[in-house]
Amino acid sequence: MTDARRNYQTAYDTFNLQAAQSVFSGSFADGINACVECCDIHIDGDNKALDWISADGHHETRSFADLRDEAARFANFLTAQGIKPGDVVSGLLPRTPDLVVMVLGVLRAGAVYQPLFTAFGPKAIEDRLRMSGSKCVVTDAINRSKLDTVENCPPIAVIGTPTAGDIDLRAALAAQADTFEPVLRQGDDLMLMMATSGTTGPAKGVPVPLNALPSFRSYMLEAIDLRQEDVFWNIADAGWAYGLYYAVLGPLLVGHAATLVEGPFTVDSTYDIINRLGITNFAGAPTAFRMIIASGAERSTMLKGRLRVVSSAGEPLNPEVIRWFAETLDAPIKDHYGQTETGMLVNNHHGLDHPARPGSAGYAMPGYRVEVLTEDGEIAPPDTPGQLGVHVADSNLLWFTGYLDKPGKSFAHGYYLTGDTVERDAAGCVSFVGRNDDVITSSGYRIGPFDVESVLIEHPAVTEAAVIGVPDKDRTELVKAVIVLAESIETDDGLAEELQDYVKRRLSAHAYPRIIEFVSELPKTPSGKIQRFLLRKAAI
Repeated sequence: MTDARRNYQTAYDTFNLQAAQSVFSGSFADGINACVECCDIHIDGDNKALDWISADGHHETRSFADLRDEAARFANFLTAQGIKPGDVVSGLLPRTPDLVVMVLGVLRAGAVYQPLFTAFGPKAIEDRLRMSGSKCVVTDAINRSKLDTVENCPPIAVIGTPTAGDIDLRAALAAQADTFEPVLRQGDDLMLMMATSGTTGPAKGVPVPLNALPSFRSYMLEAIDLRQEDVFWNIADAGWAYGLYYAVLGPLLVGHAATLVEGPFTVDSTYDIINRLGITNFAGAPTAFRMIIASGAERSTMLKGRLRVVSSAGEPLNPEVIRWFAETLDAPIKDHYGQTETGMLVNNHHGLDHPARPGSAGYAMPGYRVEVLTEDGEIAPPDTPGQLGVHVADSNLLWFTGYLDKPGKSFAHGYYLTGDTVERDAAGCVSFVGRNDDVITSSGYRIGPFDVESVLIEHPAVTEAAVIGVPDKDRTELVKAVIVLAESIETDDGLAEELQDYVKRRLSAHAYPRIIEFVSELPKTPSGKIQRFLLRKAAI
């Protein structure tokens, strides 16, 4: 394979929104349909659009023509149910072809798709349905019971055996034609209704317009570096932004097959699928990568040299993970940063040529201008912590204009404020410090938990670590590390002291954890992000 990377600075300086939009068949001003962009324009012979591995290991494929026809049946079904363009339709489905067909069918009908993660309980589902005003929920027989206690639940369509009052979706789809004229919408019209995780309160609605498509496409090409010869697998669940944006819609937008695996993540299944399908371009979250490392280097020999590129998102990627993948798998793994509200926007781009500093988030994706801001909204000097802001007027790919019913929240001084504390060096490379609430102030020092965590997991006894600040009357806060040890490692006071000394030597004497707690597992969101706020709450 030849190195097709472009120069980063040239790509950044010459970015043009009109050119980015011109590759689409529709017009963002006069009419566009997301299903057409993901299916219809890529139908050429029998081009594969989907690889699916079922929970029991069965392998199926779909072509772009298959998805177009199945999506048309679904769009006809929605129209028959009275769903109109702009209405929200919710999906509570696992990673199956039915999920992809539903997403595309909703988009073909000009409606708005809302994902509901299958690990959600009734309360989380009810909150999101109320927030979106959903007109219909599609689920399967396994997840149907989660809707039993949801108040004011919209009509339910079930794949499998329906309960009384439900719609038998298989029968309904069989009665529909496999052609449907796509409903054209404008760029400002919605295609997705997402939600924040709601860790400190009810989930906030994140409207995603069709204008987001150029951003999704750019990320797949510039950061993921998805090439036609690649076999691509993003293991993120489509119930969350990174999975829906970049495991389903992103590859289809560039005419590439998506890979979905129904079963839960395990190291064994991951190794098997990479070998079985010949995965060359792999994406996931640091939690999964740390689990792969913890399984040992011996079995990794089967993957050495197989993966061309690996991408990480969701939480900062520790330098130790980068080193291990390079030395053990001969695979470059790069960190990417984004949010549900923005998609990915700061990356160590696989597809662009620029320096990559281990432990950093990277550089603004072409089409975005980001700055590190002081509390009064001024641009912070290099190497000074501040809040990451996205300059609205100078970020042509920015599609987020505000939360549902709260349009002004998180916007100030002409920026969208991410709520993340970062630093940026003189060359423009951004490094994550922590969420604004996560940064620790101890004896006048500001300590980023990520830096301490990165050092801790370099120690061979440590598999995972989460660092928080706990109140202290003398120092304001003390640094506390909550640690998951590698298998067969015994806990004792000597190990705690060894880890403290390790951080002192490797990082700084003022940043070492004065308190260490060993646990069997860390609290995480369903997408794998460590929930430090729960650790802080337990420590008070």
